[in-house]
Amino acid sequence: MNPSTPPVSSDALESSGTFSSGTLGERVAEKLLSKIRSDGLAAGTRLPSEHAMAVHFGVSRTVMREAIALLKSDGMLTTRKGSGAFVCKTALPHAAMVDPLTEQSVQSLLNLTEVRRGLEAETAALAAVRRTPGQLAEIEHALRRVEEAMAAGGDGVEEDVQFHLRIAEATGNPYWARFVEMFAQQIRLAIKVTRANEARRMDFVAQVREEHEKIVAAIAAGDPDRARAAAGDHMMCVAERVRLADRDFWAGSGGALARDLVRNFGGD
Repeated sequence: MNPSTPPVSSDALESSGTFSSGTLGERVAEKLLSKIRSDGLAAGTRLPSEHAMAVHFGVSRTVMREAIALLKSDGMLTTRKGSGAFVCKTALPHAAMVDPLTEQSVQSLLNLTEVRRGLEAETAALAAVRRTPGQLAEIEHALRRVEEAMAAGGDGVEEDVQFHLRIAEATGNPYWARFVEMFAQQIRLAIKVTRANEARRMDFVAQVREEHEKIVAAIAAGDPDRARAAAGDHMMCVAERVRLADRDFWAGSGGALARDLVRNFGGD
């Protein structure tokens, strides 16, 4: 669901015939559930903000709140304070689901990404205040290597791993670098999955580039808070792009890559 899509007016909801009879909130809930299913949104996908969805459907926030509450009571959505509404597994039709091993693999990938969020945020913050001019140059060079590898037709996976390792080394604490190296193979396999997904959409490719550039800019500026936020946001966006991958991706190359993570390093 894209919050930038032109809004649907309340009159259109009334006359389109898409919704069954009932309150406007009930009809919006039905339309939202239909959208979740038609887009094949994965369990755990965070929906746009309440305000964005209200604009999208052309209704008030009160009506949108009612629709979300109805889907929550039916077990279709879950809400987290301060984070918004998320799709539940039960919201997805059977045809949209993949095999249990792939589902387990995707969850393992998301779990690793959650761990990486804390790791990447802290190393970026420390690098911002401790990096030497030489280490900053190495980080900037590593980022250029990622872009050069992709421009040459590669996936940029190894270069991406090295980029994050250079940041860890710039903390001046060798244990951070060793921690990254300890999980390097898992991270490498995870990046293979996320890169394969991102390569299918130019907007995803642009997002990753911008996220990396924000991290480097904050480190170069010596701003630990900004660096921590940029690195943490990057990993949150990685997880979100994983959740937005469609069934065809997980049924094909994406699922095979994700299963490699479980086969090589165990599940949850």
